Amino acid sequence: MSINTALNILTTLSPKGIASDSRLVEPGYLFVALPSMTPKLSHSGGMYIKEAINRGAAAVLALPGTEVEAEIPLLVDENPRRLLAYLAAQFYQHQPKIAVAVTGTNGKTSVAGFTRQIWSKLGYRSASIGTLGLEGDDVTKPSHLTTPDPLDLHRTLAELSSANYDCVAIEASSHGIDQYRLDGVRLSAAAFTNLTRDHLDYHETESNYFSAKKRLFEKILPPESTAVLNSDSPYYIEMRDLCRQAGHIICSYGKNSSEIRIDDILPTHNGLRLCVTISKRSYETHLPLIGSFQAYNVLSALGLVMACGISTEEAFSVLAGLNGVRGRMQLIGRHPNGAAIYTDYAHTPDALKNSLSAIRPHINGNLSIVFGAGGDRDKHKRKMMGNVVEKFSDRAIITDDNPRFEDPKIIRRQIIAGCPGASEFDNRTEAIKAAIHELEKNDALIISGKGHENEQIIGNQSIPHDDAKIAIDIISSLGGDIN
Repeated sequence: MSINTALNILTTLSPKGIASDSRLVEPGYLFVALPSMTPKLSHSGGMYIKEAINRGAAAVLALPGTEVEAEIPLLVDENPRRLLAYLAAQFYQHQPKIAVAVTGTNGKTSVAGFTRQIWSKLGYRSASIGTLGLEGDDVTKPSHLTTPDPLDLHRTLAELSSANYDCVAIEASSHGIDQYRLDGVRLSAAAFTNLTRDHLDYHETESNYFSAKKRLFEKILPPESTAVLNSDSPYYIEMRDLCRQAGHIICSYGKNSSEIRIDDILPTHNGLRLCVTISKRSYETHLPLIGSFQAYNVLSALGLVMACGISTEEAFSVLAGLNGVRGRMQLIGRHPNGAAIYTDYAHTPDALKNSLSAIRPHINGNLSIVFGAGGDRDKHKRKMMGNVVEKFSDRAIITDDNPRFEDPKIIRRQIIAGCPGASEFDNRTEAIKAAIHELEKNDALIISGKGHENEQIIGNQSIPHDDAKIAIDIISSLGGDIN
């Protein structure tokens, strides 16, 4: 069904609201019974129709074959999830004039944050939506999903519009794209950062994972809009050809790009010197960020704002004032001997490699890392993560990172298989404490995996835990400096 179909439904029914959670239904609502993402429970949304009707649902949208024991309209569709997104878009209608999206295994949060910062520094009311929640000029709101469900997303976009926000940058996760959460959002541009192994517990194969990412450009980004692509990604050629076929304007960035060409990235004691060529003109700036991958994230953001009408000169003029995103290669403080302590979100083999490689040029001593792997997620990447850490760090401590319903000891053993020289702690706080106490002059430590998160998920419990706060307490107790 199309947006026109959604509009016709809303015009005919005039619901007072829409809900896909039966507990949120109010009298006069349209209830959308979503199929489970688990094949064995393909009609699970129908289990809650009776409750929704008891709460006052005026109509139900469900899969074909669904029966309703009440005299209310029953609408059926082969893809209720996609139609829900269109319904949400039409129900809430409004969004900021400019909306962009960014997808990729790594970098989404930083790109969205940098995009928001560039707009904001140039005087536009701007927001970002993603892993860190909603962040705007005068609003913050946490979220448990990188890409919110369609009802939350379109409600938020409408609220931003009514608050006179000009621009919004949205993280587009593979789950969110695959589950149609972004359908109906009117995008001006979209960016692709990179693709490496992740989320195979959900997508099963890397091909399926890539297909989910591609859908943002094939089905959601309108023709004649701009696709901002990392030309140094192994997937660039396929993405470029796909986007051309979809009628998009290509803006690439990278060492071999014809649009935003990287001429040099040089580490400095407190950041990066970045030199690029755009439209045959050279530009140079200093970024207060650690790691060459951050330069790529900044250029992705630069491409997005330029695609939406900001001149190169305007955008480039504010890059030196960008702030690192919370929990993404964030300098927390320094040991009394000067050793630096960072927190980061890296939790895949490629992200760990990038993080460790990013810090190395900035230090003369040993590079340490504290990390783990999430439970009930891709088990096959754990040894690979260990292999990367064994190769790119000098000291490693393996500990727990949201074990969920798995035995954390087994998870640690699977990582250690790739990193036999690592130490092992079953308590993350003690692991961080030990790592900081071991630091010597000119060393650096990355506390990796959780980044901005403030909880440790064990079984069905969420236990308060914040890597940054723990590190700050330990550094302070030693008499070190907090950033």
